[in-house]
Amino acid sequence: MSPSFHELQLRPALVKVAGELGYERPTRIQTLAIPPLLAGRDVIGKSKTGSGKTAAFVLPMLQGLDLERRELQALVLCPTRELAAQVRGEVRTLGRGLPGLVTAELVGGQPARGQRESLARGVHVAVGTPGRIMDLLGTGSMEPSTLRILVLDEADRMLDMGFGPDVARVVRSLPADRQTALFSATLPEEIEAISQAYQLDPVRVSAASRDAPGPAIEQWKVFTPPNERFGALAHVLAGTPHASAIVFCNYKASVLEVTQRLQSADVSADRLDGGLDQFHRDQVLSRFRAGSVRILVATDVAGRGIDVEGLDLVVNYELPQQPEVYVHRIGRTGRADASGVAISLAVGPADARVAGVEELTGAPIMEHPMGAPKGPTAGLLRALAGPPPMRSILISGGRKDKVRPGDIVGALTGDAGGLAGGDIGKIEVQDRLSYVAVRHHLASLAADRINAGRIKRKRFRATLVGR
Repeated sequence: MSPSFHELQLRPALVKVAGELGYERPTRIQTLAIPPLLAGRDVIGKSKTGSGKTAAFVLPMLQGLDLERRELQALVLCPTRELAAQVRGEVRTLGRGLPGLVTAELVGGQPARGQRESLARGVHVAVGTPGRIMDLLGTGSMEPSTLRILVLDEADRMLDMGFGPDVARVVRSLPADRQTALFSATLPEEIEAISQAYQLDPVRVSAASRDAPGPAIEQWKVFTPPNERFGALAHVLAGTPHASAIVFCNYKASVLEVTQRLQSADVSADRLDGGLDQFHRDQVLSRFRAGSVRILVATDVAGRGIDVEGLDLVVNYELPQQPEVYVHRIGRTGRADASGVAISLAVGPADARVAGVEELTGAPIMEHPMGAPKGPTAGLLRALAGPPPMRSILISGGRKDKVRPGDIVGALTGDAGGLAGGDIGKIEVQDRLSYVAVRHHLASLAADRINAGRIKRKRFRATLVGR
């Protein structure tokens, strides 16, 4: 049984409020994160929504405040206005037993004047989005020298939305001797890099069960004659649940054929091969990372550098000649403690390429229980047809035009755009172009709103990309 909030050494006023809110005992993430945070240690926490993660950092944050000094002591960075509002609400709720507690919500899409005035009057805790915080620091409206603790909440989401550079600028403006807590649903390499850059000897905590299995890649083979390979691919794609998949081919001609046949059947697919120029390569990768293309068909040379979080499925349409290439291909799934599936189309039990992989890895690749394709390929493709969950918009402005992810979010939300933060997906800002993914059924509206409005007081052209 987990300890009580009192046993975690929280002050009585906080324990009392927790009881009033019906929090009987701390959740796992609270039990693991609160003690090191109370001790002043940096923490990197892995925890999904609904795990009690917000209270895990809010309670020790509140305990460490000096309420007699009305100055900024705690800052929470969030990826969206909606999350910032939720976190600030929890700060106020959990801190309602602390007399004189003052908080502020510092986000884009709202007049900055009122936020500047709040800071001038003095606040203990500020919760905000990276772009607006950076603006307030840049104008001198926010005094960071008194800050004691920084929390990066949903850090993976901030990276997905392209806020990495803004977060870096904010952190560089803060005192070096602060305490830093980082919470994320996943811990990809980019999050680990942030931890190394911003934290000092952090305590690592996870809400996952101690007995939970580590990341795993299921490896299967499906036997098919070469002239029936595309039907086998349709069989595999239709029979394996996936939000996104990469189909690897050995030759550009194969990539072109597979992509054209999938697209002709109204399947969300695009290609990545040596025949694409850099602009279109970047565009395809951006769309795939953002979920506005579900299936990417690629060669190994063009596919280098593909790193997509949450990739469900890798299919070897053509097995590579070198076993090491196979290992590299399938390693793109099963990341960030997630499971993944890799399925290879083999000629038959005597396929030498399968034998080479098995010899290299020291483990057999089992024949998939789905067996050989059943039913016509057209029917399988109909099961795969339909739009992806997101659609990407190309904006004719980027970093060199002073466009930031927060500016794009601001143009699409609030009174200007009308979208909710949850309707916006991954944002990638390049030198002169930007890509933003929005829910598919809202894409046309979002593009119209950008074309009718302004970003950074300038007009930019927004164009829908893909289908």
